[in-house]
Amino acid sequence: MATADARSASKGYKVARFRPSEQTARMAAVLAAVGFLGLALFQVALAAGADWGHAAWGGANAELSTAQRIGSAVAVLTWTAAALVVLGRAGLLRSRRPLARFYRWGTWVVATGSAVGSLANFASQSRYENLILGPLALTLSILCFVVARSQPE
Repeated sequence: MATADARSASKGYKVARFRPSEQTARMAAVLAAVGFLGLALFQVALAAGADWGHAAWGGANAELSTAQRIGSAVAVLTWTAAALVVLGRAGLLRSRRPLARFYRWGTWVVATGSAVGSLANFASQSRYENLILGPLALTLSILCFVVARSQPE
């Protein structure tokens, strides 16, 4: 069975593929990293005991349980790693060849994870998650998609 690209090419159509410029990818990576680091700071505050639980973890309690605070501490590491992976994919971090492959696949994992996370935030009972974290996660997913589709130099 022929793919859509092959069928289009056989009919003389050119298939346009989304491939952002290096400058676009770098800008998207910086914006995504800022968003991920902002989420990491939010999770630091939650792990430290800030009464912002209504904006996280489903919004059931203002004060988080010990398990939720530990989860927030782990999330700090996750969001920081996401920022580094996206910056690495865009060529903004020096890396050796083996890391380039990790950055490429890692960016797709982060893009997919952010998209799934946005669905969870939109479905949450918390209005904060619905109105702030859901759109933020979706935006971060789109930015990561832009970076993942780039061809770093």
